[in-house]
Amino acid sequence: MMAPKIKAGLFAASLLALAGPFAPLIARDMPVAVSAPHQRVLPLQGGQNFRDLGGYRTADGRTTKWGLLFRSGSMHFLTPADYSYLQSRGIRTVCDFRSSDERSAEPADWPAAKRPNVLADDYAMDSMGIMPSPQQTPEQARAMMAATYPQIVSRFKGQYRRMFGELLAGRAPLAFNCSAGKDRTGVAAALLLTALGVPREAVIEDYLLTNRYFDPRKVVRSSAQLSSGWKSMPPGVLKAYMSADRSYIEAALRVLDQHKGGADGWLRDEMGLSRADLATLRNMYTERAARRA
Repeated sequence: MMAPKIKAGLFAASLLALAGPFAPLIARDMPVAVSAPHQRVLPLQGGQNFRDLGGYRTADGRTTKWGLLFRSGSMHFLTPADYSYLQSRGIRTVCDFRSSDERSAEPADWPAAKRPNVLADDYAMDSMGIMPSPQQTPEQARAMMAATYPQIVSRFKGQYRRMFGELLAGRAPLAFNCSAGKDRTGVAAALLLTALGVPREAVIEDYLLTNRYFDPRKVVRSSAQLSSGWKSMPPGVLKAYMSADRSYIEAALRVLDQHKGGADGWLRDEMGLSRADLATLRNMYTERAARRA
């Protein structure tokens, strides 16, 4: 008999128990170089893994523009001052990849004035085959998570395609998020940076920054929502499920690599992005570095 499925919202709940085992992983993560005065992480009181995707060098020597593309976890914790700050940054569109239950449990309370256009789909999300067990080893948990990432690529194609459509239409600055800003958001960021011509290693490095900037203490959930399985999870297994691991995002990117025509072929066939569309996106969201005198 199959184990009962665990809803995605419970993953966020169990992050409260992760502060201890998460710390060593944060400490060893490599920083991404950022040129002043730009900031990789936005200065928000209640921000959850809220990052600017500017400043990444592309394969043809351009750089992703600052202040146009943002990735985030739940925006439920943003303060009135945070919302004012984000409105001053001119955010026009938010692609919220969370399920109906997640959005209901942690709503984003954007003020009516200058409220961005929030795009979200109503759906009930189960664990996509993830069956945590206290008997698992960390290696087994990581293997299960890596097997899940190709499913994310497939399952959220519609929402990712809509995100690219918004960007092609120029409805930016644009932010996209899920609950932790790690899995659904991590895949979205990897697809976007790949489409903009950012080399693979930098794409992976951006994904791994979640280990530095995600704060499990900001997750507010009732302990009653935690299943006994999550409560009894060994720290090493819990960390495998809740952290960003290189093998996870590599599994997602392999879907693109194995497609006919590689990443460009996948972006064309699954996202509807022609060569002209990719050139337009790169012209809109990357720029030539200014020459030094």
